[in-house]
Amino acid sequence: MTKERLTSLDVFRGFTIFLMTIVNNPGSWSSIYPPLEHAEWHGCTPTDLVFPFFVFIMGTAIPFAMPVKHLDGAVFNKILVRSLRIFCLGFSLAFFGRIHLFGLEGFPLLSIRLIIFFGIAYALLGNFSLKVKTYLVFGILIVLLSLAYSGLEHFEDTRIPGVLQRIGIVYFFTSLLYLKTNLKTQIITAVSILVGYYLLMAFVPVPGVGEANFEKGTNLAAWLDNLLLNGHLWSVSKTWDPEGILSTLPAIATGITGMFIGQILNLSISKIEIVKKLTIAGIVLLISGLLWNIIFPINKSLWTSSYVLYTGGIATLCLTFLYYVIDVANYKKWAKLFLIWGVNPMIVFYFSGIIPRVMSSIKMQNPEIGGEEIGFQAYLYQYGIVPVFENPLNASLAYALAYALFWSIILWILYKRKLIFKV
Repeated sequence: MTKERLTSLDVFRGFTIFLMTIVNNPGSWSSIYPPLEHAEWHGCTPTDLVFPFFVFIMGTAIPFAMPVKHLDGAVFNKILVRSLRIFCLGFSLAFFGRIHLFGLEGFPLLSIRLIIFFGIAYALLGNFSLKVKTYLVFGILIVLLSLAYSGLEHFEDTRIPGVLQRIGIVYFFTSLLYLKTNLKTQIITAVSILVGYYLLMAFVPVPGVGEANFEKGTNLAAWLDNLLLNGHLWSVSKTWDPEGILSTLPAIATGITGMFIGQILNLSISKIEIVKKLTIAGIVLLISGLLWNIIFPINKSLWTSSYVLYTGGIATLCLTFLYYVIDVANYKKWAKLFLIWGVNPMIVFYFSGIIPRVMSSIKMQNPEIGGEEIGFQAYLYQYGIVPVFENPLNASLAYALAYALFWSIILWILYKRKLIFKV
């Protein structure tokens, strides 16, 4: 049993994934407007809000998806399977460019990869019985982990952490916490996680490094990532991961924050009273994050405790505004674009990871250099978008917006046909 969908929450989710699509798909990574880039280390740009917003929204949706708080074996299995499906969707993306069969190259190899990944998408997004879902997800997880630790050349450094992986883990723990505890216990748990994480990062010496610190690659979280996931981390850093093990703990607190807000939205009081409570909660979270930033800097890669509170506060205030405009004032026609994005997020998440890989795999003849080939994405950008704009920043943004328009058309078709894909 689930409650009726909250339109403002779907719109908020849609806006967030729309922003993610633009941020992740510039025409050129060397030509990006500053707000569309992550902070170098400490600090927070609009781009750094995307991921915590997703985790927050997921937490907010839990009370709506589980209005009856009952946990037994069947419910536990359902939560576990959904968490693993989300995890495997993200984990599988790391394998796309690593699959090589029978010495195939070019289009034949690309076709094989697409067949495999459409099969994975169907297995993880298909509407099967819980028993079938369980067999499929555990089978896929075992295969992926076996390949990652097989020692085979193409898979030996496959990344295991990731965005969807973290979302799956957070969903698992926050759902169980919601079903087994009351609101007071949930808040105490979140505060304990945030304080405990700060104490670990600020005071526990880092083996092989020395004093505790919050610097890139030398902090306790980086040490633990390298210890437990050596060779399976983010390819840019290699020795630590922005979605690593220890920093997933405060991400759970972000999920709990969203869950707290979801329970306020479910209170049996007037909508105006709900708006007031949400506004107060958002301001308190925001100010708390800014104050904690003084000694524990806001940092996405470390997912610091101050980052949890700061982004949770902004997320709460954004959702409050949307809730007032859409669900209280009933002014919602303007939000249709974001609504169609918000009801089908997993399709965008997964295939937005596949499409750029496919476009890079398709090779085109370089018109300027004889005998040289370039990827289709680079070809399309360099010779279709760049000549139209004098400013390379505008050209890069135009490509991202065109890609978002492409997805908007697909999502509109799915929405009109009432096709919603859930994990």
